[in-house]
Amino acid sequence: MDTFESLVRAEFAPRNTYLNTASSGLLPARAVAALSAAARLRAEGLPLDPLFEDVEAARAAFARLAGVPASRVAAGPSVSVHSGLIAAALPAGAEVLTAEGEFTSVVQPFHARGDLKVRTVALDRLADSVRPGTALIAVSAAQSADGRVAALSAVREVARTHGARTYVDFSQAGGWLPIDAGSYDYTVCTGFKWLLGPHGAAFLVVPEEAADFGGLTPLLAGWVAGEDPWASCYGPIAELAHSARRFDLGYALFSYAGLRASLSLIEELGVQAVHAHDLALADRFRAGLATLGHEPVPAPGSAIVSVPGLGARQPELSAAGIEVSNRAGHLRASFHLYNTPADVDRLLDALAT
Repeated sequence: MDTFESLVRAEFAPRNTYLNTASSGLLPARAVAALSAAARLRAEGLPLDPLFEDVEAARAAFARLAGVPASRVAAGPSVSVHSGLIAAALPAGAEVLTAEGEFTSVVQPFHARGDLKVRTVALDRLADSVRPGTALIAVSAAQSADGRVAALSAVREVARTHGARTYVDFSQAGGWLPIDAGSYDYTVCTGFKWLLGPHGAAFLVVPEEAADFGGLTPLLAGWVAGEDPWASCYGPIAELAHSARRFDLGYALFSYAGLRASLSLIEELGVQAVHAHDLALADRFRAGLATLGHEPVPAPGSAIVSVPGLGARQPELSAAGIEVSNRAGHLRASFHLYNTPADVDRLLDALAT
């Protein structure tokens, strides 16, 4: 029987100490093989039907991870596109509540409207800042800059009290933190970070058709959004898909081929096992930082650790074969399933010099 470690070692063989999943995850061997097979289809002029099947398989796999039916999952290229769809559905003058320092792709479309009231507060004050006039709360489950995990249960409960909708970005959490997408109006997650897929694929979870898809309009719908896509190639779509697929955008087929394979690995390992593995490494790093006299940004329960004042060391660490990020002057290390205690110790040893 395969163990967690044996499954991981069969898929990854990085040439360096890679602690930068919060920027982009490593591709497992099975995803690389899937990308190669997809490219061969194009190179050899073979039918592309298997690649469209990959889209649906990836959608179904993400739906299982998110705890919702696949009929609630739309496929698109990026978080910002999905944010734009939600922003477009709000009436003029609506209030959107966001967290300070929130990732740009989550919030920029609301600012770009120009006729919305975007109110920004500290992350730890988000739930307390919801009021009767708040139409939408937009927040990341885990903050990109420093890994702080939002108090989503509190946000959800106060949103229900005041009749606000919730929009949660799981891009820095999906794959190591369990997703309960059914608890929110809209959730989004890109595939190239903790889900270990290629760039160019993301998922949006919306309410079911019976709930009018949460008031969203398929403004960007193309032929793949039709109930029968191959009968929707010319002229206006006669019948939009009865599922969230009406919000699909043209597929980056290679990306979904790779992502389907990557998601299969996440499912085999289990998010709970990945969660325990990742947090153990992050806590090991936090403990080591304390011995060196460094205090990271408080982010309990996060696989992302951000250390103020050390961001400038990123280039020298990269030159030494240790990949981390410099975010707002902080050194950001992010720990995922392919990392080991030896990786943590190597980074600590480098920071000690």
